Amino acid sequence: MKRFSTIVAPGLVLLTAVLTGGWFLQKGVSQEKNVYFQVRLFEEVMSHVLSSFVDPVDREDLYQSAIQGVLQELGDPNTSFMPASTADDFRIRMEGEYGGVGLEVIPREGWVTVVTPLPGTPGTRAGVRAGDQIVEVENQSVEGWNSDDVVGALRGRPGTAVSVKVRRPGVDVPIPFTIERATIQLRSVPFVIELEDGIGYLPLQSFSETSFEEVKRAVDSLMAEGIEELILDLRGNTGGLLDQGIAITDFFLDPEQVVVETRGRAPGQSKTFSAFQGQPFPDLRVVALVDERSASASEIIAGALQDHDRALVVGAPTFGKGSVQTLFPLTGGNILRLTTARWYTPLGRSIHKDREDQILAMERSALTLTGVLATLPDTVTKPVFTTEGGRTVLGGGGIVPDVLVMADTLSSSEMEALRELDRSAGSFVTAVFNYAVEYLQEHPDLDPAFNLSRTDLQEIQAHLAISEVELTPAAFEAAERFIRFQVEREIALKAWGDVGEFRRMVFQDRALQRALHLLEGSTSTGELLELATDPAFSDWVPLPETQGEENDPMVTAGS
Repeated sequence: MKRFSTIVAPGLVLLTAVLTGGWFLQKGVSQEKNVYFQVRLFEEVMSHVLSSFVDPVDREDLYQSAIQGVLQELGDPNTSFMPASTADDFRIRMEGEYGGVGLEVIPREGWVTVVTPLPGTPGTRAGVRAGDQIVEVENQSVEGWNSDDVVGALRGRPGTAVSVKVRRPGVDVPIPFTIERATIQLRSVPFVIELEDGIGYLPLQSFSETSFEEVKRAVDSLMAEGIEELILDLRGNTGGLLDQGIAITDFFLDPEQVVVETRGRAPGQSKTFSAFQGQPFPDLRVVALVDERSASASEIIAGALQDHDRALVVGAPTFGKGSVQTLFPLTGGNILRLTTARWYTPLGRSIHKDREDQILAMERSALTLTGVLATLPDTVTKPVFTTEGGRTVLGGGGIVPDVLVMADTLSSSEMEALRELDRSAGSFVTAVFNYAVEYLQEHPDLDPAFNLSRTDLQEIQAHLAISEVELTPAAFEAAERFIRFQVEREIALKAWGDVGEFRRMVFQDRALQRALHLLEGSTSTGELLELATDPAFSDWVPLPETQGEENDPMVTAGS
């Protein structure tokens, strides 16, 4: 017995060595570092699964799953594999026109979550909100899907409808929506307005290949009207093309001033981008408005203008999407979208906010009167940086404004009523739309300073009831402020377009009112920045809403 073991063992060793392709020759080499071994091991596993698994397996699906698994292991929501079928859609989106419903989404906690419904798009009109988790598309669960898969499912021929269910915080059942697809034209600057006292207002809502030209044209038109101060509104702008963000920042800086720095591992990924053209309007006083949905290229602009003491940043801390994605063409027309670097402001502040911090920020969010989520202030200690002019700015991810302004959030009783209203969210949006149309038919000469009367609100309550919106009288009373705002905004939008909607909101926009107050109290950029630390201005609270012809903003130019 003993002899038998001694004779057989060498044979077993030899046989094992042959079958494993000389594994023992690899002894002492770490499997983790041995690329050849890992590739061969992967191929062996795939071969056995394809040939011997109890159920038939599609080879293409298996390799696709393997690719997705590798990318998911990175834990980066901005890295993704784009099949050839969706690569063209991505290119079209970046060029500024595409077909779909107009929702910007990211993966979060196993579900694709809406970051921003783009203004004026079908998703916004249907009532989808930031923070909604998409759980079904066309009656199919999308649990575990990546963003590109969901976006692809939402796309289709303009004019066709797509059914969507979303999970909304505080609502116990998924909310159904039927959204009619449309050709989405992304206008970076939908309009431009001159406010009182020579203050221009420029909303920059997205970044596409035409963004810089739109901004330049808008500023030029405002300067021709004689403005001396500018409010650059970056709120809700989730970013886009890096070169457009750099070009717009360059428009407000002197030559050789740093715009942004990228730092990465691969050769060529670490770069410093500097202004080179020279700003045409150096004396123009600028306030940049930001919020929780300002991300990516928006944060580059705000961070650079803040670091160089070129603009005062007002609003809420930004999202913290501070990473660079590189598109790598792959076999068969597929594309790998890979995070290859991170962005840093001129002072070296990292724009990138860890995913955990982003999630915590979402958990601190509260719904505002306008129907979007606002993040409550955090108490985390952030690193301190000093600007060229000696001002203190904070790092730690995202851009922290010089002047923090909380949006008008709903009370607990209003939130409770809104949860009841959200169960009929799709019907509510349709009812508001229909009521606005009827209201304008009955008031053809409506004044822009209109206010809904008590009788109007009673009619709205009756209209909601016949529109199958489930809302008790007590809940209607609690949600009256929110309902009034939504209906008045819809009427203004129908009557006067984007500009009319803005005119309706301007006196209830706390951040915008604070920006106006600071600009009106200064005569230079230096004074503007100093006012941010003046208690008389930092403790200022906007007056209650007032509207009338004497303070109604005038439209002077378009873009």
